[in-house]
Amino acid sequence: MSSETISEPDPAGLVIYVGQDRAGHWLVQDSRRNLEGRFISYGAAMSYAQAERDIYHASVEIANAPLVPVISFAPVGRDERALPRAA
Repeated sequence: MSSETISEPDPAGLVIYVGQDRAGHWLVQDSRRNLEGRFISYGAAMSYAQAERDIYHASVEIANAPLVPVISFAPVGRDERALPRAA
């Protein structure tokens, strides 16, 4: 899922990935799929990933395969509720 390591990994193994989905949106996700952010540019995504890396003592890697969004980009229908994990 990733190739280039940007920082030294934490012994616990948490990795924060920066990459794009198949539609070209910039995403940041952690290896446990508890963290996800969407950004308008690589620079914005990388800045966020580096800040989160410092908080969680994780490593940041560039994904070489498309990331799959945890939370869909599709609009919520009238009869649907937003996901409880969405912020």
